[in-house]
Amino acid sequence: MILRDLLRDMEYECLQGSLEQEIAALVYDSRKVEPGCAFVCLKGAKFDAHAFAGQAVAAGAAALIIEDAAALEQVKEGANLEADAKDHGVQGAPAVILVKNSREALAYAARNWFGNPASKLKVIGLTGTKGKTTTTHMIKKILEEAGNKVGMIGTLGAFIGTEKYKTANTTPESYELQRLFAKMLEEGCTYAVMEVSSQALKLGRTAGIDFAYGAFLNISPDHISADEHKDFQEYLDCKKLLFLQTGPVIVNKDDPRWQEATELAKDRIVTVSQKGEADYMASDAHNIWEGSFLGVTFTLSGKRSAQVNLPMPGTFNVENALIAIAITAEIGIPTEAILNGLAKVYVKGRTQLMTCMAGHGTMLIDYAHNAVSAENLLSMLKAYKPDRLICLFGGGGNRAKARRYDMGEASGKYADLTVLTMDNPRDEEVEEINKTIIEGLNVHGGKYITIIDREEAIHYLIDNARPGDIIALLGKGHEEYQEIKGQKYYFSEEKIIEEYCQKKFGNGNV
Repeated sequence: MILRDLLRDMEYECLQGSLEQEIAALVYDSRKVEPGCAFVCLKGAKFDAHAFAGQAVAAGAAALIIEDAAALEQVKEGANLEADAKDHGVQGAPAVILVKNSREALAYAARNWFGNPASKLKVIGLTGTKGKTTTTHMIKKILEEAGNKVGMIGTLGAFIGTEKYKTANTTPESYELQRLFAKMLEEGCTYAVMEVSSQALKLGRTAGIDFAYGAFLNISPDHISADEHKDFQEYLDCKKLLFLQTGPVIVNKDDPRWQEATELAKDRIVTVSQKGEADYMASDAHNIWEGSFLGVTFTLSGKRSAQVNLPMPGTFNVENALIAIAITAEIGIPTEAILNGLAKVYVKGRTQLMTCMAGHGTMLIDYAHNAVSAENLLSMLKAYKPDRLICLFGGGGNRAKARRYDMGEASGKYADLTVLTMDNPRDEEVEEINKTIIEGLNVHGGKYITIIDREEAIHYLIDNARPGDIIALLGKGHEEYQEIKGQKYYFSEEKIIEEYCQKKFGNGNV
């Protein structure tokens, strides 16, 4: 690709070299610089790639994209441009391009490098403090039920159909993001659903993407630190940025800041609510537990009318379902496909019901690994009035001891039996970790047993489960490893449960 084409749609100044230079690759990691590439110098909270500008030239970079003009001097002082360029077959000195924001420049360059794949997909972006992961899964399942192939990007990784791809962030760096869009297009996807984090918006990772739909779920104080957002207002202001680049915005009217959050919206606003008038409303939401079905049911009214059954416990999931319903309904998905999609949805490691236990007890896997999430989950499950609420968990090693104590206190308060086991002990001994948990359990006189080996503990629970039990496995969630003494070992609760149920009952998860 010609450098001029790589820079399309961005403001820049060419400080040196030719815009007609052929570019062989687009790179932002100095360790991956190769002859003929364009190297984008990013500034981070703890690093500045401008310091490697000279090194990139020495390695054969054909172009440098910088936001700090001083880097040009660093290049000249750190490398003999003509000599180094000739060594790598580059004609003349590398081009040096000055931009206002190199992260945003990377986003546009990546978009151009991959041929703007997002423009050929219907991209749906969701932002909010809570519920993004669950809601994206709901939307994906509904769209698939209507016959579409869907890509998804978020906290649990990237998915193209059923294929999973690991990602480093909830919203990946722009280059990886555009590469994923290109892969989705190649694999026949027509939709991409993604979580858009406040950090991604702040750092310009989604710059240049035209979202077909955007959604605002909710906002509460989070991600406020020296490395993320300096205060709540900045956090909110960053979330607002999404709606500068979306079509219609679906918004949860029950959040008190919804109007401020969407004030930059360029298109129409579609509302959802459980409390008042809106385009899509939910009423009469209540828990339902029938056989292997543990979830919620509610009445949908407004632009669509239906009775909705959601196989996810907790009425808080109604908000997520409303957003998913509104987006897919606005797209034009039939109500039947929406209801069927919601009836089949699950999120790996998030109140994930293991249906292979049907008739033998209700078992679920959840990522809850602190006191707040554990108390919220266990109090919600207690509201279903099981004969026994049983909780299995351990504590993470090399982490605050108070977290272990508090989780023990929460389990002692709600669970009829706690099974103490191994989580990620890291460099600590499991027995020492569990001592602190037991102190918390004792606050409420919580009954407990200890089975250190987590697989053995899961087998014990399956062997001793009763039909009226709800059994919650906390802490591991979607993780598929245990970290012990500096090593990570493969460990999947989902697989262990399915295999043992197959052996014991002759069935697997469906």
